[in-house]
Amino acid sequence: MSLLAVPDRVTAGADPLPLAVVALLAGGYLFALSRDRRGWPRRRTGAWLAGCALLAVALGPPALLPAGHAGHLAQHLLLGMFAPLALVLGAPMTLLLRVAPPPVRRAVARVLRARPFHVLAHPATAVLLSTGGLWLVLVTPLYVATESHRLLHHGLHLHYLLAGYLLAWSVAGPDPAPRRPGLPVRLGALFVAAAGHSALAKYLYAHADALPPGLAERDVDELRAAAQLMYYGGDLAELLLATVLFAAWYRRRSSRPVRGPGGSAPGQVGRYSTSGRPGVP
Repeated sequence: MSLLAVPDRVTAGADPLPLAVVALLAGGYLFALSRDRRGWPRRRTGAWLAGCALLAVALGPPALLPAGHAGHLAQHLLLGMFAPLALVLGAPMTLLLRVAPPPVRRAVARVLRARPFHVLAHPATAVLLSTGGLWLVLVTPLYVATESHRLLHHGLHLHYLLAGYLLAWSVAGPDPAPRRPGLPVRLGALFVAAAGHSALAKYLYAHADALPPGLAERDVDELRAAAQLMYYGGDLAELLLATVLFAAWYRRRSSRPVRGPGGSAPGQVGRYSTSGRPGVP
């Protein structure tokens, strides 16, 4: 999910390309919101814009973040964990389905029903892409390779963001998800992701003299401090995700109708309501 100190910024200042993408995300959401006539929850808009703000801080001028490895870690904690959770809470897919024309809604529905998407949207896949991808980057030369390749650098950032978004959405997202597993599976996926993230942080701390491999200059104390920040920052992000998961579960549970004798909800007799119209069994 989150990241330890990935490579130095490719440029001395902020790269305009990622910031332009962030601006497009914020502007597109606000445009869709302007076309909604049924009343969109303000908390959703606030969450999306907060996520965009976190992305802007992570991808903006280096002066916005601490210097050295701590700054890189803060950048990627924002990209891989905190910003994705905020963006997921903005429920962009639900907003799109509310304002898009029928052909677009049908296309989205076809994608959601596709079997490959069912596999991709499973929490186990999300854990593999997020936490597994993090292990791959930090214990292999890929970490250092991104220092000198601009496209690889941006591609890695995009992977962190998309993998973090996929995990947050598959575990606790308010948007529709195909065949979303029950609470035990999603909670188990979150536990595995948290355990894998914590284990990696401890492993990096214990092997700061060799990991990530290939660094031209290595300050062991600084790398260990970054690993500690990774450990505690990741715990905070995962705690927030667990809170969102249980809050959504509690709301769904409390909104279920109270069943009366015979399994009927108040105002219903069997499968029919007292108004004479079919009720919900």
